[in-house]
Amino acid sequence: MIFWLLAFLIIAGVAAVMVLALTRAHRSEMDGAASDVQVYRDQLKEVARDEARGVLAETEAEAVRLEVSRRLLDADRRAQARDEHVPGNRRLAAAIIVATLLAGGIGTYLTQGAPGVPDLPMSARLAALEEAARDRPGQEEAEAVAAPILPGPEAVPEDFLELMGRLRTATQERPSDIRGLTLLARNEARLGNFAAARRAQEQLIAAKGSEVAADDLSAMIELMVFSAGGYVSPEAEEYVARLLARDPGHRAGRYFLGLVQVQAGRPDLAFPLWRDLLETGTADEPWSPVVRAAIADVAAGAGVTYEPPAVRGPTAAEIAAAEDMDAEDRDAMIRGMVESLAARLAQEGGPAEEGAQLVHSLMVLGDEARARRILAEAKEIFDDDEASMAIIRDAGARYGLAE
Repeated sequence: MIFWLLAFLIIAGVAAVMVLALTRAHRSEMDGAASDVQVYRDQLKEVARDEARGVLAETEAEAVRLEVSRRLLDADRRAQARDEHVPGNRRLAAAIIVATLLAGGIGTYLTQGAPGVPDLPMSARLAALEEAARDRPGQEEAEAVAAPILPGPEAVPEDFLELMGRLRTATQERPSDIRGLTLLARNEARLGNFAAARRAQEQLIAAKGSEVAADDLSAMIELMVFSAGGYVSPEAEEYVARLLARDPGHRAGRYFLGLVQVQAGRPDLAFPLWRDLLETGTADEPWSPVVRAAIADVAAGAGVTYEPPAVRGPTAAEIAAAEDMDAEDRDAMIRGMVESLAARLAQEGGPAEEGAQLVHSLMVLGDEARARRILAEAKEIFDDDEASMAIIRDAGARYGLAE
């Protein structure tokens, strides 16, 4: 009711201003016409005085008097015509304008607005979001909902299933066996039994007590989110808070905190967390593809226009550091960065230096066939650029790939 009253007052105010402007314009015209009439009357009086003083002869005075009288009659006729016709036209114009304002304003609000919905200030919106966050489903309820849509277990040998049965029995008999619980959580997840893996990880954290590590908490959050189909439950949020209290800069913890805020309807709080992850992280981090895919929408929800940084490939320093790792970790790290670089070059292109870098990375991975294909494609792309061709040829010669 208050909204409609305010809307009516606003429209009435605008209409009053328009009517006043039209009235003033009409009054100005009327004043001009009245002024003309008065001028001619004064001229008639002046002619009479000049005739009485002998300045004008009688015949001259009569001729001037006739001309001024004619002009006076014309001016008076015009003033009366304006007084009779113009106000009606202006009143009609004012009525049309007011009606258009009313119809347009009400029609726009009925189609684009939400009639009958009460005012919802920011404080009330935030309070509603907080209440919804408190009342959201718990972990077990979310797992029950997600179970039918989660992928099934991997096909594994029968003897592995027998070992899993023994492991489950052993951890039931020895609930504080840290090694057994670690293996159980890991292998339940491998089988796709994420809820069971989550319970095993929870038991492991309890068994470790004060010795629990940040990565144990991170693994727990990951299992909880997986088993709930990507949903962060209140229980998972408690683990996020616990993880960040221990290590405020933990990157997985900051990712999950951002996910909590996104799901709670607070992109303004999620955006700075995820932007920092993108701008300071690498493409091989497990959350990087998710954050990169969602960051534009999250930024828009936060009222920010944001262009995520380009995916960078591995630098020489990163590859050198990777050489100190064991073979499996080194390959995993380099492959993630190499695939990101290859995807970006395929989609957006890039300078010859990045093409040479990709060739170098592929050779580190031992993928000579693919390195040769990239080298051949780069030569076609930079065929007309001698400086770029020199870089590409040098990259090929370094690994004996020159034709």
